[in-house]
Amino acid sequence: MEEAMEDLVADVFARACASRHVLENVVGKWGVLALAALSEGTYRFNALRRRVDGISEKMLAQTLHALERDGLVRREVHGTIPPRVEYSLTPVGERVAAKLIELIELVEGEMPAIRAAQDSYDNR
Repeated sequence: MEEAMEDLVADVFARACASRHVLENVVGKWGVLALAALSEGTYRFNALRRRVDGISEKMLAQTLHALERDGLVRREVHGTIPPRVEYSLTPVGERVAAKLIELIELVEGEMPAIRAAQDSYDNR
């Protein structure tokens, strides 16, 4: 019974905790951008690739698969010819993306101070 309870408590600082792997998928370079883009609405693969400028087809596919496995992204295949595949956020993905958007907006808003700090550091 105690082992079952330990499985239910997530601790990202514990090496073997599954939440660490999920966090890596979310906050990795492409995970953040894919989730933030999908917070704008449903995308087809190539449209999402255009939105996340610089990501390769392979990396986007890997990122979407990981986020889908984690329950953050929904992949819907429409039975048309040719098949149409759309990606969107699940309810959990929407909550995670909302926090990422807050972080993105904070970083973007603080860029003048960040650039000044970088220049100061680089000039030392």
